[in-house]
Order: sequence, then structure tokens, then C-alpha cells
Amino acid sequence: MIQVVVKRDGRVVGYNEEKIKAAIRKAMFQTEKGEDEALIQRIADRIGARGKERMSVEEIQDQVELELMRSPRKEVAKKYIAYRDQRNVARRAKTRDVFLEIIEAKNNDITRENANMNTDSPAGMMMKFASETTKPFVDDYLLSAEAKDAVRGNYLHIHDKDYYPTKSLTCVQHPLDKILQGGYIAGHGESRPAKRIETASVLACISLETAQNEMHGGQAIPAFDFYLAPFVRRSFIEEVKNIEALDGADHSDLYDVAIDDYVSRSLDGLSGSNRVLQHAMNRTVCRVHQAMEAFIHNLNTIHSRGGNQVVFSSINYGTDTSAEGRCVIRELLTSTYEGVGNGATAIFPIQIWKKKRGVNFLPGDPNYDLYCFACKVTARRFFPNFVNLDASFNRHELWRPDDPKRYLHEVATMGCRTRVFENRYGKKTSVGRGNLSFSTINIVRLAIECMGYNDREERISAFFHKLDAMLDVAARQLCDRFDFQKTALAKQFPLVMSKLWNGAEELRPSDTIEAVINQGTLGIGFIGLAECLIALTGKHHGECAESQELGLSIVRHMRDRANEFSEKYKHNFSILATPAEGLSGRFTKRDRKSFGIIPGVTDKDYYTNSNHVPVYYHCSPRHKAEIEAPYHDLTRGGHIFYVEIDGDATHNPEAVMDIVKLIDKYNIGYGSVNHNRNRCMDCGYEDAKEGLEVCPVCGSHNIDKLQRITGYLVGTTDRWNSAKLAELHDRVVHR
Repeated sequence: MIQVVVKRDGRVVGYNEEKIKAAIRKAMFQTEKGEDEALIQRIADRIGARGKERMSVEEIQDQVELELMRSPRKEVAKKYIAYRDQRNVARRAKTRDVFLEIIEAKNNDITRENANMNTDSPAGMMMKFASETTKPFVDDYLLSAEAKDAVRGNYLHIHDKDYYPTKSLTCVQHPLDKILQGGYIAGHGESRPAKRIETASVLACISLETAQNEMHGGQAIPAFDFYLAPFVRRSFIEEVKNIEALDGADHSDLYDVAIDDYVSRSLDGLSGSNRVLQHAMNRTVCRVHQAMEAFIHNLNTIHSRGGNQVVFSSINYGTDTSAEGRCVIRELLTSTYEGVGNGATAIFPIQIWKKKRGVNFLPGDPNYDLYCFACKVTARRFFPNFVNLDASFNRHELWRPDDPKRYLHEVATMGCRTRVFENRYGKKTSVGRGNLSFSTINIVRLAIECMGYNDREERISAFFHKLDAMLDVAARQLCDRFDFQKTALAKQFPLVMSKLWNGAEELRPSDTIEAVINQGTLGIGFIGLAECLIALTGKHHGECAESQELGLSIVRHMRDRANEFSEKYKHNFSILATPAEGLSGRFTKRDRKSFGIIPGVTDKDYYTNSNHVPVYYHCSPRHKAEIEAPYHDLTRGGHIFYVEIDGDATHNPEAVMDIVKLIDKYNIGYGSVNHNRNRCMDCGYEDAKEGLEVCPVCGSHNIDKLQRITGYLVGTTDRWNSAKLAELHDRVVHR
């Protein structure tokens, strides 16, 4: 006898024979003989009595068809079958509509979910088709009932859900020295170890691109300057040998000569070894510059993930004080300043300057001159961003200034904000590790549901109760995904699980990756702290000290629960200030539909990104820093602080330096600046004039503004979804 029915969305409900009778009755009404209530009841009784205790909707409908075909009313069976087909078509209509929007290259929130993914191209369309059809499979077969309910209820968002069945991981910080010194095999080709700077540059690109195709998130190099520095010296030696071949003299005494800095100078007035030395240095600097230029150019033109997206890449640098490391940094910055193509700003790699007192931040520090140059480049090109190695939570007890591999003890970040450093299951480092997966909680919805409580303490208590329940669901969902990911075989990720992930070199191709991936992190994110606080207190944390205190209590509570989860489930859980892009509007749209327009909460097209002060709120950079800084220590899965500066920053690097001073003063982990940058979409011309409408070079009216979206740049706002465009429109300058 049937007791319960499993519906198509996975819900389990009690059996109700009236639904069977109603469906048969509808089919009978479409025939000449009309309704036969006795037959309807007999069929319902038979199915209910003979069925299994637990049946799906489809199984029950199959039985209805069989009973009708056995009855004298076979014409009813035909109508019933036709009705089922119509309902199936109707259920597929949503998928059809989505596919048509992709096919017609419509500019909407479906096709603009990721601003750096070109869904207009055939490869991009194919990826989007796959994405939209994979998500229902995940819902039906891979999610637990509670996780599915949380997603359906708009409480939880599972990031990169379309990649869930692939068992791929999110991101990794590349130990590039393994690639450059040992070569690698990933596919049909084999790469030999690098010998010169040009080869090292190309292999760095290939490493990032190859791993991008094996993972669903971004790729980063944690110590770009340290990794490429040895190849500057090798290229220098090669240039000395080229001179030897020309003049027939022995200059081997110069191979290991001490060099204070690689700086190009005129050869006038030089002779003998001094002339040879300077000429070799000049040639080396030229080659390093070309290698850095090629590196940037390649990462803005080489596509990955089926050919629809440039590599989502980041590089960290700034703390190598050797002459060779400084040469890499200087020429990288110079190439970035000059731009790509006809002078356009490069959107990748996201560049991150590792700011460190005693190394590059204060006058007299060995790399202070390069830090000043970096601020000049940021003032024109948005990059580099700045990660603060001096922040209390970014320091490493083993870091020593004389350690040639001190970068192993320096935090590195993904450009969008993802941070990996602490590690319960291996060495504390960013190198060779990354995020496994992350999911985001809609704390705004939880707060809205508590607005009915008139008593403030009761309202806040109810919120924390709901938050705890959803944190538990998120943690279990991430553990479930981990258990699925760990069954992947090493051979499924030929580069990541042979050269890049810590411990992967011990794996055989047929081994599962379970033994090594627990060094990665599971991230629990949140969005809309500002709107959450408005719902609970009437004001956001930027305008009210009491709200700020509550905001910190909320995120601190999430951090404490993440630590509990780490102990309970034996994984590296962390709290992430979610880099919401497509999500910023998705949560809002559904909450507005459920609760209507709530001033300050659902009255915009987006929720404020993570713990930021709202983009529309007028305040000084200092005030913004004071409010947002305390959250960085609590969100060790990743965070970002940014300031909108006014006008043309190109000739005002001091403004950038002032922001970095705020980052230093307020113990901020990672930050950047936004400023005005016009771009002609036809010829690539750029400037920072206010209100530019006509390109002075080609006369085009096709002018766009280059803007940062969630930590990274987007070449055109045409690829932004409606929520992020609304947020962009609301952004105000911090002054």
C-alpha cells in the first residue's frame, strides 16, 4: 500500500488518491462518454492497494496508464498519455526559454552571470548550455534534502554548482618552481625545464591555463618574483656567452659577478669587463621586459575552459630583494604601465603587491622604490592590489628576512579575494593549496524573517537561532561535497594532482585524491551584512556604532562556528566575505518577491557585497577603513577593502599610497582602489577624463568605463548583469 510519494523536486509527501482521481477525471472530460466515477474509484483503489510503500510521481502515473489501458475506456488512456506529455513539455519550457535566450545572445542576467565569460561565442554558449542543464542534475541526485530545501528557500547558494559533478576543486596557488625546474606532462605534450626567462614566462602562462581547465575557480602564483628570478641570471649568463662568441675572449669571471641592480645604461665611456657587463645587463633587461610583456599579453588573449574565457589569473610579488627578483618586478610593472596592444589596460593577471615593512613599505626598505612605482602603476592601471603581510593574522612565525624561501611563509591571495594560509592538516602556507568549494548564506533573508519581533533582543536572538541552523546546513553540505570530491582520481587532474597540489607527487594516476585535498579549505560565505543590519536595527554598520557592534558579533559568531566545524568534521573550514557577482541580484530578486519592497533592504537590485559599507553611503576612506577592517581578521577565507578615489589618478600615486597607509594602520588584510578610466571599445584608447563621449583617436562614440567588479577588472560593462550595473550606478567617491 502506498504511504508516501516522492515528488519531482525531491520532496516526500503523504499519498493522496484524490490527485489520481482528478487526473483521470480531466482525461475523461475530453472524451465523448465523459466521466465514469465508479471506474475512477476502482483504478484509484487498485493503485493505492497494490503500490509500493514509497513511490515516485512518475511510477504512479505509469500505473494509471496501465490501468486505463486494461479498462474498457482505452480512449481515456490516450487522453491521459497526451496530458502527461503536455505537462512534461510545460515543465521543460523554462529550460527551453533559457536556451533560446542563450542562442539569441540576449544580454541578461542568465548570460551575464560571470562578467569575464563570453557567452556570445559558440564555446561560451556551449558552456552555458551545459551549466544550465547540469544544475538540475545536482539538485536531483547530489544534494541532500536539507541542502536542496535551503537553496530552494533562498537561504543558501552553492557556488559553481554546475561544476559539482566534475569533482573539481576551486583554486590553487601554483608552486611554479616545480614546473620551471622539473617540467611537466599534462596531456599529449611534454614540457622540459626552463633555461631562460622567455621560456619561464611562457611556462608560467601554460601552468595557469592548464590548471584553469582542471578546476572551476581561479589560478594564482604566490611568489612570481622569486620563481622567475633564477632565470634572469641564466639569461644574463647567456648574454655574456653571446659576447664571448663574438669577441673570442673569456668572460667567465662575469658569470657569477655580484650585481646590485639590473639597470640599463649607456655604454659610452665604458671599456673592457665593465663594458661587457653593462652590455649583458642591458640585453638581459630587454629580454626580461619582453618576457613580462609576453606574459601579460598571453594572459589577456589565451582562452581556457572551452575557449570562452581568458584565464582567471593572479600573481603575487614584491618581496624578492635580489637584483634578479627586482628586475622581474620592475619590468613587470613597466609592461603593466605601458599597457597591452595599443595601450589598453590589462585585465589579467590580477596583480597583488605583497606589502611588508622592512622589505618594501618604508623609505630605506630595499624595495621601497619599486613600491612607489607600484603605486604609480595602480594609479593608472588599477593593479597591483595590495596584500598586507604585516596584518596580525597574515604574519608567520617562521618568516625570516634572510630565508631564500621566505615566500613559503608569506600569505598570498587570489585577486578576487580568496585567502588560504592557516592549515590544520599540513604546513601553514599559501603555496600548493587552495579552496575546495564554498557556499554562501543569505543572512538578509534570515533577518527579514525576524522583523516581526517588536522586542529588539528577541528579534536578534531569533536571528542568531536561524543563523545557527543555516550554518549547520551549510557545513554539512560542504562536507557532502568534499566526500564527493575526494573520490576523484588523480589522473582526472593531470597537472594539479601531479605538480601543483601539496602532496600530490605521492599519488599514482589511479589513486583517489582523498589523501591530499584536506589541506584545502571549505568556505562558508555571507552576503548583505548592511541590509541584514538595517532589517534588525534600522541602520547599517557604516552609520551606527550599535549596528557595527552587532555586525561584528554576527561575523564573529560565524567564525567561531567555523572553528567548531573544523574540529567536528576534521576539515579546514573558514568564513569568506563572498565575492558576490551573479549572486548579488539573485538573492535580492527572490526576497523582494517574497517580502515586497522593504526600504534599505530589498529596495535596490542588489545586496551589498559581504561586509562592505554600502556603495551609496558617503563617507571618508578613513571611516570606511575603520568600519571594515575588523572583519578581515574574522573572514580568513578571503576579504577585500577598496576605496573609490576621485578624478584622474594617473598623476596622483600619492592617493594610492594614502590608501595603502590606511591598510597598514587599520590592520586590513587586502585592499585596492577604484578610479575613473575611459576606454574606446573600437580602438582601445584610454584616458581618465570626466564624461568622455567621443574618442579623440578614432572618433568612435563607443566609450566604456573600465571598472572593478568584485576584485577583478572587466574589459566592458556590457558583460555585467543588471544587479552589478545597478550597484555601479550607485557607487560614490570616498572623500
